Amino acid sequence: MGIRLRKAEEKFFRVIMFISSLIIALTLLIIIFSILYKGLPSLSWDMIFKTPKGGFYYGKEGGVLNAIIGSLYLSFGSTFLAFILGLPLALYMNIHLVKRRKLVNAIRFLLDLSWGIPSIVYGAFGFTLMIYLGMKTSLLAGIITVTLFILPIMVRAIDEVVKTVPGGLLESALSLGSTRSETAYRIFFKQCVPGIITAILLSFGRGIGDAASVLFTTGYTDYIPTSLLQPTATLPLSIFFQLSSPIPEVQNRAYASAVILVVIILIISILSRLFTKKYQKNQINF
Repeated sequence: MGIRLRKAEEKFFRVIMFISSLIIALTLLIIIFSILYKGLPSLSWDMIFKTPKGGFYYGKEGGVLNAIIGSLYLSFGSTFLAFILGLPLALYMNIHLVKRRKLVNAIRFLLDLSWGIPSIVYGAFGFTLMIYLGMKTSLLAGIITVTLFILPIMVRAIDEVVKTVPGGLLESALSLGSTRSETAYRIFFKQCVPGIITAILLSFGRGIGDAASVLFTTGYTDYIPTSLLQPTATLPLSIFFQLSSPIPEVQNRAYASAVILVVIILIISILSRLFTKKYQKNQINF
């Protein structure tokens, strides 16, 4: 009876997992299909390689090159800053604070809480910070805001990867005379490179795809910024402004911009997979 109950339970959860996976896959396919169906007819080389001309948002000629470059500037800058700040914190939690579980759990709780805060709240905070520091809407203000937004994601993602490293590796390294910092950056870092690349990708994807956190801080311009203190356009905001237009042609361009955004994320995903496979050779097998 006990065995039958366990088998029935296993079969039940297997069916639930299959249905959940099917729903997620179908939802993703429907989203991608609808974007491609509406966006591909409006996609052209002019959209990719030209900046908006006068009247672009009223259906006249031009493209979204300013938004593509702005999104890449913003995402690379914020992901780099979040990585510089997040990697030491994640390693410190797992190497230096390994025996202070309550403190580490409290930090993880705060990071999880920060992760769940809506991005518009980060946008409002970034706007307040911008006024306090006397800054204008600019690429730099956007990078700072998005960095604050993706930092908890970066730290928790790296933290989960570092947690998978066997504790015996830390004890062995310390017993051989390594300091905790050497162990963190020369052993744990190399061991976790594939997972860290995934964490960077996850943060980059959130950074490039979010509109609310940059709504008040980056501003918007039809030009490509040449310094950190100039306003910049982003693809999510470009999509938002075009979809708000009552002109059907401009609305279709919004879907074309969404196709460009999806392709950029796809390229980043493929590159990260290639790098992940390359650096898996450095892992120590237990």
